[in-house]
Amino acid sequence: MNTKDLEAFVAVVETGSVVAASSRLHLTQPGVTRRVQSLEQLLGVNLLERPAKPLRPTPDGHHVYEIGRRLLRSVDELKSAFRPSKEFSGEFRLGVSPFVAETALTHPLKTLRAAHPAMRIRVASDWSAALVDMVRCSRLDAAVVYLPDSDDMPPDIHADEVAKLDVVVVANRDADFTGRVRLNRLKGVPWVLSKEGCAYRHIIQRAHERAGLPLDVSVEATDMDVQLSLVVQGVGLGIVPLRDLSSSKWHDKLQVLNVPELNTKVSIWVTHRPPAGPLATPIQHLREALRDAYARQRGAKLRTTRSTARGKGRSA
Repeated sequence: MNTKDLEAFVAVVETGSVVAASSRLHLTQPGVTRRVQSLEQLLGVNLLERPAKPLRPTPDGHHVYEIGRRLLRSVDELKSAFRPSKEFSGEFRLGVSPFVAETALTHPLKTLRAAHPAMRIRVASDWSAALVDMVRCSRLDAAVVYLPDSDDMPPDIHADEVAKLDVVVVANRDADFTGRVRLNRLKGVPWVLSKEGCAYRHIIQRAHERAGLPLDVSVEATDMDVQLSLVVQGVGLGIVPLRDLSSSKWHDKLQVLNVPELNTKVSIWVTHRPPAGPLATPIQHLREALRDAYARQRGAKLRTTRSTARGKGRSA
């Protein structure tokens, strides 16, 4: 079997088209098509649903894809094992959840690239639960995800916590809420949340289900800044990590509600399937860089809080 044919098929499945696969592999489109056809002839099965758009694997193709990913990874491991530098130069498929991407894809990613210049890093974005599933089925090598503290990781996934964030409910500054606000008092009050799959939305949904209350989502928006701007306009309530609220330009126009049923934390995790093999060192570097990034953010927040308190003291 020619591993180049297998590589072309895997690229088509993961990108959804021959055009995108040819760009990834730096081949012509006919060249990619010939390699996929060669693999189909060798195995005696149709691997792709044609003419579906985006291209997707047949049941046989899905099976070949799963085996092929493992085979290509083994080939990368074999090549790396006998390089004089022992430097991993294969592909690192990393998943990153929304709301952690801003942190994960800045200093930590730069650190990872500097430590492993020969490694090809491919980043995918999705909600945490979807990324964990992709790690489980080996479609990703690792993922940076966030989950409520009440959620457990699957037993076949290795997960290291890199940060813990307080999550708060926010409302427009002028909204009439004081003291502790029980969830049943919010019945009928609309929410501004992300789409299904977001861990923050899941916290709200689960609390409403436990209380037997309907959930009214007035607006769905993925961007946290957009969500907070809508909350400021009185469109509905929102949920946000306290760290992000503190640094938001909308901070002074919002109030934090004390809702006991929704007082919770989320944890940021770096997940992968054990064993990590030759990716153990890159994953370790990513984990350490993320811990450092969140620690520095926490330190900056404390300095800002103290500076604000001193300013208020002088004004008084």
